[in-house]
Amino acid sequence: MVRLGFIGAGTTGTALAVLLHSKGYDIASVASRSASSANALASAVGCQAYEDNQSVADNADIVFVTTPDSAIQQVVGEVKWREGQSVVHCSGADSVDILQKAKDDGADVGAFHPLQTFASVTHAIDNLPGSTFALEAEGALLDELRGIVKALEGSWVVLGPGDKVLYHAAAVIACNYMVTLTNMAGELWQAFGSSAQEAAKALMPLIHGTVNNIENVGLPDCLTGPIARGDLGTVRKHLDALEKRAPAIASTYRDLGLQTTPIALSKGKIDEERAEDLRRLLAGKENKVSKEDR
Repeated sequence: MVRLGFIGAGTTGTALAVLLHSKGYDIASVASRSASSANALASAVGCQAYEDNQSVADNADIVFVTTPDSAIQQVVGEVKWREGQSVVHCSGADSVDILQKAKDDGADVGAFHPLQTFASVTHAIDNLPGSTFALEAEGALLDELRGIVKALEGSWVVLGPGDKVLYHAAAVIACNYMVTLTNMAGELWQAFGSSAQEAAKALMPLIHGTVNNIENVGLPDCLTGPIARGDLGTVRKHLDALEKRAPAIASTYRDLGLQTTPIALSKGKIDEERAEDLRRLLAGKENKVSKEDR
C-alpha cells in the first residue's frame, strides 16, 4: 500500500490525514514546525512524528506539503527527493511550478486543493467529504489523486497551466466575499438600531434559503429581487437611501447590481430595454424613466 507523509500539521493537513487514515490509507510520517501539532496528528493516525521534514520524505511514497502557502517553496527546496516519489501541495492559488526542486530531483509533482472552507480541524473533517478538489498532476499521480478524492466521496476538476489563480479567485468570491456581503448587510441593520448579532441571526435563514435555491433551482432562475424583476423604482429608493445613510456601501451596491443585471436578463423576466435602464440607473447615468417607475 502507498505510504503517505504530511509536512505541516495544521487544519488542512490534520483533516486530510485523519480522514484518509479512516479510509484505510497508510499515514506513515508527519512533521510540522509545531512539535505539539505533529505529535497530536501522529497520535491520531498511529504514525511516527519527526522533527525534520527530510525524515518524512524518506519514509513516504506521496508527501503532502500542507504548510502555509508562503512556506511551501522553501520547505520543498530544503528536502532531497527521490525518483518514483510524489510531492503534492495543497495551495489554492499556487500551481505545481513551486515544486520545481522536487521535480528536478526526479519526483512527480502535483497539487490537491479542497474547494472548501475550514474554520477549525473539526469543521474541516466534517466538511471535506463530498467536496470538489482541484487537481494538477499527470499520469499515475493524477490517477492516485483521483482515487483519494473518491475515497473522500468527492468530485474533482483537473486544472491546466495558468488556471489555478482564476480557480482560487472564484473560490474567494463565492466564500470569503459572502462573509463580506453579510457583514455589509449587518452594518445597514446597525444603521437602524439593531446589533451585528441580531442582524446575523435575522439574515441567516435568508442566506440559507438563497444557497438552497442556487443548489436546487440553479442559475439564472434562482435570482430573485428588484434586479430580477426590473424594478427600477425600488432600486432607485435603495440608491437614494444608501447615498444618504451608508455612502460607503452605495458603490458596492451599484457594482453588484451591474453584475446582476445580465443574470436577470438571462432569466428572461426582463428585456434588453429594461436591462439598459437598470444599467444606466446603477451607473448613475439615468436621464429619463417612465412615470410608472417613479
